Amino acid sequence: MIAHLKGRLAATGMDHAVIDVNGVGYLVGASGKTLEKLGAVDNIVTIHTEMLVAEDFIRLMGFATADERDWFKLLTHVQGVGSKVALAILSILTPDELRTAVARADAAMIARANGVGPKLAQRIVNELKDKAGGIALGGAAGAPAPAGSAAGDAVSALLNLGFKPAEASSAVSAANDELGAGATLDALVRLALRKAAK
Repeated sequence: MIAHLKGRLAATGMDHAVIDVNGVGYLVGASGKTLEKLGAVDNIVTIHTEMLVAEDFIRLMGFATADERDWFKLLTHVQGVGSKVALAILSILTPDELRTAVARADAAMIARANGVGPKLAQRIVNELKDKAGGIALGGAAGAPAPAGSAAGDAVSALLNLGFKPAEASSAVSAANDELGAGATLDALVRLALRKAAK
């Protein structure tokens, strides 16, 4: 199994790149965001890979980060999402944006990708919300709330009350957005509970 490639970027296309590793050109399927990060032809690049094997083909997929590769794997495990659709989603959303969309059950954000209708977007959100774990809170960066922060403690409180990680994360994130950065733990938990009850 090929885990990553390091070599010269020999060429790029709409949905692929060719990486020259010691004279061997590897054709890798890639998202628009990965192709942007690779930069200009002749750059020396490292790309994380996933090999797809079927009866009639073997295809190498390439990703700028391991996080993007992991999301590709998660997406392709959803019924109705093939490699083409997964790449289309990863072409418009970064892993952090995708994490936030799943945490907030924002199917409309995912449905912006080519080939993704509202039903498929909803299925992606439903199937990945638990697999994606204690996900994104607040801000566009989509980083999980640090333990010890009011938001992190609020998520922990909701988890102790029996909420699933994605539900707790989404409710606290919405409460955090409404109350702002200086919100107290008490205020966050109260508003998050109201939002989760809707």
